[in-house]
Amino acid sequence: MAKISLNSGVSNALLAAALFGASVPFAKLLGGEVASPVLLAGLLYLGSGLGLLAWWLLSHASAATRKHEAALMRHDLPWLMGAIFFGGVTGPVLLMIGLMHATAASASLLLNLEGVFTALLAWFVFKENFDRHIAFGMALIVGGGALLSWPGTTSWDDASLGALLIVGACLCWAIDNNLTRKISAGDPVQIAGLKGLVAGFVNTGIALTLGASWPAMKVMTAVGVVGMLGYGISLVLFVLALRQLGTARTGAYFSVAPFFGAALSLLLLQEAPALLFWIAATLMAAGVYLHLSERHEHMHRHEPLTHVHRHVHDEHHRHHHDFPWKEEQAHTHLHAHEALVHKHPHYPDIHHRHRHPR
Repeated sequence: MAKISLNSGVSNALLAAALFGASVPFAKLLGGEVASPVLLAGLLYLGSGLGLLAWWLLSHASAATRKHEAALMRHDLPWLMGAIFFGGVTGPVLLMIGLMHATAASASLLLNLEGVFTALLAWFVFKENFDRHIAFGMALIVGGGALLSWPGTTSWDDASLGALLIVGACLCWAIDNNLTRKISAGDPVQIAGLKGLVAGFVNTGIALTLGASWPAMKVMTAVGVVGMLGYGISLVLFVLALRQLGTARTGAYFSVAPFFGAALSLLLLQEAPALLFWIAATLMAAGVYLHLSERHEHMHRHEPLTHVHRHVHDEHHRHHHDFPWKEEQAHTHLHAHEALVHKHPHYPDIHHRHRHPR
């Protein structure tokens, strides 16, 4: 029996998936109170952005500077702007236009392509390490997600304009995921908050321009709470997982979100799960198991590196400080890594982005 490895990165990715998946049935319930789907998306993002901004301001007012996460730097801005453009603006707009031309059934199936595109870009463009064990696990998870959203018929036209636009939206979110990994050492609340604010203002502005009207205040408040949990905190956890696991593995764990959404929907509606639900759950569980049982260990070299991020002193952080600090406490400052050659189990996290022979 392969040994299961459940570290904080895996926990963060699965919790991010659970929060996002759970937000879907609640967003559907609230969608009946918000006439425009574009406005609903905008309010969800605004709830995320405004809530995280308040969280960030409160946390920075009450803690010492070195206890904070690393603030984004000027050289991070191109990556952040790219992630916001593709994931917060272009992706949602393509999805909303696509939904006007495609059926809900085809859209649900096509949205599973985000995980596929995320992994393919991570593996073949950004050169993140993977093996057949991980690739097969990813295929099982995505296959389970496709079954969960299967409409029970093949009558929908997957070559339609709407389908192509939804595929484009998935590609945009995959690009967003890979670009966000580049800045995942930075403050995840700051990253997620900026994404939420920009996406929220853009989508809300588009909706209002198209003639949408504001819903009742209690509805806006409810949508904001769902957005804060399902989009905001979920994205914070997703960024932390990117830092700890790399893009493809985080994307794989996050791809189980449809299972959480489907399970909660069945619970809310008090319906008995269909056979397809259990088949999909089995496939996803098998895929997650393959990822959890991964043990990637080999002799590898760390090149000299200077960067800033929140850390504790471990085998990769053996530096000295010019300020008083307890070794076991997490802290943030610019620090240097000397060249190091060693062997231990690891993921493609922010300290293990070395190349591997094929």
